[in-house]
Amino acid sequence: MKTQKIIYYIATGLLSLLMFFSAGMYIFNNAAITEAFTSFGYPTYIIYPLAFAKILGVIAIWQNKLPALREWAYAGFFFDLILAFFAHYMISDGEQGASIIGIILLIVSYYFSKKLNK
Repeated sequence: MKTQKIIYYIATGLLSLLMFFSAGMYIFNNAAITEAFTSFGYPTYIIYPLAFAKILGVIAIWQNKLPALREWAYAGFFFDLILAFFAHYMISDGEQGASIIGIILLIVSYYFSKKLNK
């Protein structure tokens, strides 16, 4: 049980850092992110709401009072990371590695959160 908690906290912590870094880039390096979203064919008006959603998602994953909210946060991160992977893959910019790492961390975090909350 102790090993499972350690794995959960490491995976969830790294996933949280990845999402906070991403949200920070969306907010503080908006010019580069706007250019990337334009090259993906995504609308640029979703950059700030997506950054805000990522921050709220991290908070939702770490809270213990509303399990349904945690499930929605995991689902939102899953869709965000899958779409990010395919966006980078389709334009062949070679930047899909962070998405793959994020998906792996998300799956590990989700799996162990389910095991620990039984």
